[in-house]
Amino acid sequence: MRIFARTHQLPSRLAAGAYILQAGVTMTKYDEEAARRTHGQATTAYPFLGGLDPVTFTRLLARSEIAIGAALLVPFVPSLVAGLGLTALGGGLVGLYLRLPGMRREGSLLPSEQGVGIAKDVWLLGMGTGLVVEELLACCRRSQGH
Repeated sequence: MRIFARTHQLPSRLAAGAYILQAGVTMTKYDEEAARRTHGQATTAYPFLGGLDPVTFTRLLARSEIAIGAALLVPFVPSLVAGLGLTALGGGLVGLYLRLPGMRREGSLLPSEQGVGIAKDVWLLGMGTGLVVEELLACCRRSQGH
């Protein structure tokens, strides 16, 4: 596994990392009402989260976003590791988009006005998947002696 990020990966890692880090830091300042709203959306899409206290859930989510954002910003965190975190976060956000009522136009994957804010997070899933695939392919090529 490469220890340093590839140079061409840095712009996307920096862009996504800064965005996610800022979102996580902002979430640490949520009051109880904002935490309840965030938890409510999450439990609508992912009912198994219903057992968590809203404030605890929001703190864990904020810390996760801060950790993923920092991992992307620090170039010596391997791209495979940072990409896996980004893929998980992006996948969760795309899941919210697909599962929350009112996010999509009727009978379509296209976003409604409400859903545009979450639908755009598909770029996080794409960037994370790209990092993971590139690193796995590079690993396969090295193991084959290429």
